Amino acid sequence: MGGQVLLASTNLLRTTKSPSFKDSIDLVTTSLLSSPIISPFISYTICRHHHDKKRPDKGNVTSICDDFKPQFPTINPNTTSILCVDRNGCCNFTTVQAAIDAVPTTPPSQKRTIIWINSGLYYEKVMIPGTKPNITFQGQGYTSTAIVWNDTANSSRGTFNSGSVQVFSDNFIAKNISFMNVAPIPKPGDVGAQGVAIRVSGDQSAFWGCGFFGAQDTLHDDKGRHYFKECYIQGSIDFIFGNARSFYEDCQLISMANSVAEGSKFIDGCVTAHGRALKDDNTGFAFINCTVGGTGRVWLGRAWRPFSRVVFCRTTMSDIIAPEGWNDFNDPTRDQTVYYGEYDCSGPGANLSMRAAYVQKLNVTEASVFLNVSFIDADQWLLPYSTT
Repeated sequence: MGGQVLLASTNLLRTTKSPSFKDSIDLVTTSLLSSPIISPFISYTICRHHHDKKRPDKGNVTSICDDFKPQFPTINPNTTSILCVDRNGCCNFTTVQAAIDAVPTTPPSQKRTIIWINSGLYYEKVMIPGTKPNITFQGQGYTSTAIVWNDTANSSRGTFNSGSVQVFSDNFIAKNISFMNVAPIPKPGDVGAQGVAIRVSGDQSAFWGCGFFGAQDTLHDDKGRHYFKECYIQGSIDFIFGNARSFYEDCQLISMANSVAEGSKFIDGCVTAHGRALKDDNTGFAFINCTVGGTGRVWLGRAWRPFSRVVFCRTTMSDIIAPEGWNDFNDPTRDQTVYYGEYDCSGPGANLSMRAAYVQKLNVTEASVFLNVSFIDADQWLLPYSTT
């Protein structure tokens, strides 16, 4: 997140000299294998590399591609096209960015392009320009398919540029895939360590069954209307931040902040940092039927901008939530302008008795604005989940 940070940030992987592509890959791989950020992937990475193999019936060495039988969705070729990515060369493309580059720039094409991405870790920095709307990333499961890079605010000239994936186009969809930033986890006193896994800057984006892995500033929910369903979002400080209008449903929000000694009042993490700067901005984050857990002691949100707006409804909160729940970014004037609300939440972290005075304890009428996808005008653009 730009501006003040809770823990100023990082040990950089990059040197002042620009590394070669091979050196960059080696740095990412080293970071990846030692990173606690992506432990669910390590066993997969080690055990599932593609190699040539011997067929038991013939004993001859063959390519793994001989057994490659992708399960492509059924499509209408008049409205949809499919591009296939496999890091081992079993498809037309070995990198996600190469597939994006092959998508026609609008105009003329308004077709949806499904980029079908085979299982594996794709070590690359990916960007979808605003001239290429209607792209879908179709992975094979968020613990099987991931795009990984390791930029930081320092190495990329600012937090906003550090995203492993950057989406500037409208109508982007992602299904069953993870986005990762495996830069070193910030330590107290580090500066510039923020590392974004994905930046979402286009309108009308939807994420179904996706994973977001990082530490500080994992998910840059920048601007536009966005929908997140059954996603896994991991980080430590401000790990969902931006000024979008977004609806998070049935998601897991997992803090990886350092554990805090029993009896200590130290806060070492924060889930959200919403950036609503003006009262008339129709933006905010709504979390519905989610779970908040993990490690450390964290706030649900802090006021990155004066009119920050975040609401948690029917969400289960573990005891990692600090009793006051929220923070005004050390600016008491923001107590009068932020909109932080909670409704019908449960768990040891949902106790409202010691919440900050400016927190809204919502009734059902007040919460109704945030309880369904009309909050993001979903009837105008959000399609039901399908395999296409």
